[in-house]
Amino acid sequence: MASDAETSIRGDWHPRDSSRSVPARLVQREGQIAAVADNDLTPLSASGFAALDISDRVGSIPRRIQFPDGALFETFDNDAVDRLLRANGRRNVGFIHGLEGFRPRLIAFVVGVFLLSGLVYRFALPLLVEVAVAVTPPVVPELMSAGTMETMDRTVLGKSALDDAKKRAISDGFARIAEKSARGASAYTLNFRKGGAIGPNAFALPDGTLIITDELVALAGNDTEMLIGVLAHEIGHVELEHSLRQIYRAAGMAGLIMMIAGDIGDSVEDLLVQGGGLLALSYSRSAEAAADRYSVELMDKAGYDPTAIARFFDIIEKKLGDTSETSILSSHPGTPERRKAILDYEAELHRKTTEN
Repeated sequence: MASDAETSIRGDWHPRDSSRSVPARLVQREGQIAAVADNDLTPLSASGFAALDISDRVGSIPRRIQFPDGALFETFDNDAVDRLLRANGRRNVGFIHGLEGFRPRLIAFVVGVFLLSGLVYRFALPLLVEVAVAVTPPVVPELMSAGTMETMDRTVLGKSALDDAKKRAISDGFARIAEKSARGASAYTLNFRKGGAIGPNAFALPDGTLIITDELVALAGNDTEMLIGVLAHEIGHVELEHSLRQIYRAAGMAGLIMMIAGDIGDSVEDLLVQGGGLLALSYSRSAEAAADRYSVELMDKAGYDPTAIARFFDIIEKKLGDTSETSILSSHPGTPERRKAILDYEAELHRKTTEN
């Protein structure tokens, strides 16, 4: 049997159903485990070892030793409690502490979490995104778009300086292609803005709100048909619901991050309501290629040159020097590749029409 000196553990004793705390020591003598006050050897509580309820070790959390009379002894000296357990034949000091002490298991657990997250990202997330898109009521894209438009007008975009004649020419062409879209002209609104930091650009928000910047109009010169082709491309993003997919995918990624790293604040709410549409300004390779093909089809239906958007990529190459090719690390098809794909797709559609 261990002696008093060997089993003396300093801590605090708490009477049953009381918040009172008494500095005490836990000692083992004459077959009993007793809590005694520092200045008095009279036991405050005592019991046989088997009747004690001793909490498992978890990091540096204090251990709680419950006596049969309801009193509680609490101590931060985890090592001393472990020695007491071993001295009385109990080898296991707690499952959680065992995991903490055995690093390979912890590493395996972390690897498992990341593998599970990867599987969710690869297989479950795309499925959940499609379900979310299918059940989204019209008011949700409207809220997203309103929040995004307000944010961009306040922080990036400025009032358009285009003359009325230029705006009217572009608006008339836009109405012509929007009328041929699946959703119809009433589903789309064209806005003119000065691009500021965004520069020459056109983009669509989830509810059918389209923005074209003065800088893009200036870049196109007198080629209004080319601008209509670009807007047809943006209508394609809306019709194919690429914006919603981008936003829901980003929300799903935020959820995965929170699952691994914990709470990251109100980011999901901000993403979905206040500024989520900003994520729709950048699409995947497949989404961009699909919108390019949609532009070819829509322009053809409206009686325009189906390959007008290809001239946009000519301008990007010649005036902006973008001759990048697609690589495994890029998120968008390269400019020359996209132009070639547009011309090839138009030729394919023309051949099918001729054969029929």
